[in-house]
Amino acid sequence: MKLRGLYAITDSQLLAGKFLPYVEAALDGGVTLLQYRDKSSDEARRLREAQALYDLCGRYKTQLIINDDAELAARLGVGVHLGQTDGPLTPARSLLGRQAIIGSTCHAQLELAEQAAKEGASYVAFGRFFNSNTKPGAPTASLELLDQARSKLHLPICAIGGITLDNAAPLVAHGVDLLAVVHGLFGAENTQEVTRRARAFNDLFKA
Repeated sequence: MKLRGLYAITDSQLLAGKFLPYVEAALDGGVTLLQYRDKSSDEARRLREAQALYDLCGRYKTQLIINDDAELAARLGVGVHLGQTDGPLTPARSLLGRQAIIGSTCHAQLELAEQAAKEGASYVAFGRFFNSNTKPGAPTASLELLDQARSKLHLPICAIGGITLDNAAPLVAHGVDLLAVVHGLFGAENTQEVTRRARAFNDLFKA
């Protein structure tokens, strides 16, 4: 499976009261990967929401992955995205199997990406590239970093952090395979606008 295109990430606060309609609107516009990201400790709700997303993704042939929770990913038979504080990828890989998509946050450091690649990551995520509501204090990544990563790594590269339709094109031009978007996709006034944005993000990869 080729990991290329829009990578939508959910945000519980941003999507409060419109969670499934907005996610479905994004899927309707085309999403390569959907990450369920919920930092709360309400396990029953997280399982319920993740299950609902799993069913939706099945209808739209989209891959679902879970943020930071390999156990929940294993229950649903999907992939996982791990941050640097979540330890090495190896245990998640043995838990989820060879086929599962496992992503790794590499901030703005090529060394972290090379390590993740050795540990069996399916893709590596660099960021933030722009001011981000989700991760305001994160260090900034550069287009030069993307050029270096493209020449050294042989796996898909994801960009994250404040990405909008206005600033995404240079990232794709510098070899990014996945654009991870939260507010730039879901911070829309209605479902039609979410779908329009999803299509527009995907169009950047066709240019």
